[in-house]
Amino acid sequence: MPKLAYLGPEGTFTEEALRILVPHAERLPSPNVTAALESVRCGDADGAVVPLENSLEGAITTTLDELAWGEPLLITAELLLPVEFSLLARPGTEIGHIKRVFTHPAAITQCRNFIARELPDAVVVAAPSTAAAAQEVAFPGSPYDAAIAARIAGEHYGLVELAAGIGDRADTVTRFVQVSPPGPLPEPTGADRTSLVVFLTDDHPGALLEMLTEFSVRGVNLTRIESRPTGDGIGRYFFHFDFEGHVAEARVGEAISGLHRICADVRFLGSYPRADGLAPQVKRGTADLDFAEAAGWLARIRDGQV
Repeated sequence: MPKLAYLGPEGTFTEEALRILVPHAERLPSPNVTAALESVRCGDADGAVVPLENSLEGAITTTLDELAWGEPLLITAELLLPVEFSLLARPGTEIGHIKRVFTHPAAITQCRNFIARELPDAVVVAAPSTAAAAQEVAFPGSPYDAAIAARIAGEHYGLVELAAGIGDRADTVTRFVQVSPPGPLPEPTGADRTSLVVFLTDDHPGALLEMLTEFSVRGVNLTRIESRPTGDGIGRYFFHFDFEGHVAEARVGEAISGLHRICADVRFLGSYPRADGLAPQVKRGTADLDFAEAAGWLARIRDGQV
């Protein structure tokens, strides 16, 4: 049974994602993303599940930075999990008696309309996580009357669900990734995603365009690009890229090789099946057979077969 760390405590959306990705894993809750990934690096866990981005809030910058620095890790799977918040309280609590609510700042943002409409007089206090909020509310004598968290948190801590689906957007989704130590990559499926971290050699006009051209000329479609500060001063950034395809495909391998030639450093974060199962539309001239034919043609030219 694999041991997988995750962003805890028990009852987080991350635990729910882990249960779906690896149902029979031994689950090791961690206090934060850094600790979860470090447990993989030091060998205490076989892997980890952490959030990477949210459809409403954007990228989880802590995860981006942790994957960019330290000992390399590989993304081996991803999951798109609908985020549905519930109002949880101790048994016997009525919604009209709630005066203090405990939850994570992201939940406050995503449930703003419900809070204003149903809890207009309540004080909402920020918690380290939605699960930690539920855990605190479950304690007898807690100063908080209710928590906004995942339904799974209520199951863990014995709370009742006073209201379900209280988020402002019913289509909110969080993307979670399973991270493992370096090793064999998942086999190509035809509907894959590849992730990279790229560091510029120097800051000059057209530097970003040069990187994007390596993808464009080979017909590789980007699905996400994020810039993050290097910490070396104002205006110094590195970049996270997600794009369609698997490193085993010629067009993807050529694009990564091109980046390696022009950039100070390229960190490969993995090629893995897309959670949505969408296969890319491969442009004419960029399929593996096209690259193989072109290589054969060039070899004949170099051999004098004109």
